[in-house]
Formats: sequence, C-alpha cells, structure tokens
Amino acid sequence: MTFLLDLSALLITIMLLLAVFNFFTLRVVSSKDSTPIDQSVSILIPMRNEAENVIELITLLKAQSNLNDFEIIALDDSSSDNTKELLLGLSQGNLKVIAGRELEEGWLGKNYACYQLAKAATGEYLVFLDADVRLKPEAIASTIDSMRTWNWDFISAYPRQVAITFLERLTQPLLQWSWFTTLPLRISEKWPMPSTVVANGQFMAIKRQAYFDCDGHKGVKAQVLDDLYLARNLVRAGARGGVADGSSVAHCRMYLNASQLIEGYAKSQWSAFVNPLGALLAISLLTLTSILPFAAGLAGELSGWYLYFAIVITRVLSGIKTRTIPSASLLHPLSALIWIYLIILSWIKKYRGELTWRGRKL
Repeated sequence: MTFLLDLSALLITIMLLLAVFNFFTLRVVSSKDSTPIDQSVSILIPMRNEAENVIELITLLKAQSNLNDFEIIALDDSSSDNTKELLLGLSQGNLKVIAGRELEEGWLGKNYACYQLAKAATGEYLVFLDADVRLKPEAIASTIDSMRTWNWDFISAYPRQVAITFLERLTQPLLQWSWFTTLPLRISEKWPMPSTVVANGQFMAIKRQAYFDCDGHKGVKAQVLDDLYLARNLVRAGARGGVADGSSVAHCRMYLNASQLIEGYAKSQWSAFVNPLGALLAISLLTLTSILPFAAGLAGELSGWYLYFAIVITRVLSGIKTRTIPSASLLHPLSALIWIYLIILSWIKKYRGELTWRGRKL
C-alpha cells in the first residue's frame, strides 16, 4: 500500500501542477466583440433526427454577428423524423439544405456527412458544428478572430458542457479534466505532436486549405473519434492549432438522460485508448489517482486524505476555468468509477459487435 500511495502521490502532484499551469495559460476565445471577419465562412451542420434542435440552432446561426460573408449548410442525413421539413421551412436567406447521399462502405455516418458538407462549402473557413451546440451572436467571429491572432490553421473551441442530471454532473466535467490535468497545452503548442493534440468536434473551425491538405474527414472516415483523429492529421500535415476554452461563447448539452449518456460514451471509449492495453493504463491511472487515495483515507491513512483533496482541487480548477459546475468535485472517486465502467462497457460492446449510434452499426 505504501508503494502505491507513493506512486499515487507522484502522479497527483504532476496532475496538480499541470492543472495550475493550464488554469493560468489556457487559450480563451473571448466573448467581447471581435474584428469583423471579411473572409468567407461556411457553417456546416450534419443532422440526423435532430428535429428538437433545428429551430433554435438555425435561428442562432442566422443571428451571428461580425461575419460579412457567411453561409449555413445543413445536411439531412436520412432522418426519420421531420428534421428535413423543419430545415426547408427555414431555408430562405443564407441557409442551404442538402440531402445526404447513401452511406458508402467504409465510412461512418457523421464523418461522411461532414465530408459532403465540406465539399459543398465555398468558405475560406469551415466551421463544423454539432446540432446540440448553442452559440452566442459573436461566437464564430470571435473564434476566427482568435485563430488569426494566434496564427492558427484550426481551432477546437471547447464549449461549456451543460450538466443537469446527477449522472451528467458526475461524468461531463471529466471531458475537460482529462486533458486539463495531463497535458501542458501551451507547451504542446510550441512543439506539436499528433499524440498531444486535443480536439472536440462539437465546435471546430478549420481553414479550408488546411482541411483538404490532410484529406479532411476522408482521412478519418472510419474513426469514431473523428474530431481527435482529424486534428492529429492536421498537425501531421503541418497545420498549427489546438484547443481553446470556448465556454464564454458556446455551450452544449450532449445527452438528455442516463441511457443516452451511457450509449454515447460506450460507442467511443474503446477508440479513445487505441487498444485494450491503452484502456488498462487509463483504468490504472484513474484508480491510482482518483480512487485509491479516497479508499486509503477511509482506511485511516492520513496521506490518503491529502491526496484525495489534491485531486479534488484539480477538478475545481478545471471546472472554474471551463465554466463547468465544480460542485460534484468532492464526488470525484465516484466519477472515476463510472468512467472505468464506461471504458469496460465500450470494449465489451466492441468485441460483441454491439456498438450502434443513431440507428447505425459502428
């Protein structure tokens, strides 16, 4: 136990230092008025059974400010609800609605939809947006303005993750916490490597030339985590960019209930760690840093409580910086247990061939 607690202490110390470093240095997309964007911008939204999102999403996109030349292209990907009808009803002005082609072999649905959108776009900047993301009026202009200021070719403007139910509050903050405590982001910018890239496809802007130079979504057509692998391909092709805190200009509620959340993460966690060994290492890291200290504290080890509160501080720092609710930070060991369960469930479903998303087998 002493050796494991010593190892835990070393890992948590590193994570705490990284959390403090990122807290003060993380790039931030400002919510203040940006310089008007004269370059053409294409806002691209893949949609499959998104009827509940259409009206609010498109209304907010049409209200984007400081964009002098922009188009909105929504692709209806064989929806079985009235997504297409709602889109067509709003298609006047700068909204263009296209019908997705039949899914080709070797492609995943969203990746194929995004590639079709990019091919149909005319903008110098391609902005990929999930249908459940909500943007402030200045969001896209501010994001592109940040790209220009930092001389970036792509940006993953990480939205604030809205968490309402108890399970969401336990799990959603781990999305940001996972990279906030494991990567020195500003240092990674200076010496970019594909393995240290962070990306979230909910809200991602890419220069058109950079996108097609790396084959865009065609280069990641079978990847469940298309956003991460696309960002890695961009870096391999020589593009500059990375993740920034976009919580002041964008927010997203990914899942509306527990079953959606479990299904959503089960479909992707196997891909996040490449192979079972990578998953085992992730589970070991979560156990050593997030569960063992609390268990040791309960067993009477005073050092366990010190380590427990240190890892809680990393959650609080991540939550404050990215505007996610830090109130569940004290339950971090439970959050880690749930994440371990999701990783194991994902691999089980992968080997059984049971992974599906939006009615399609993965």
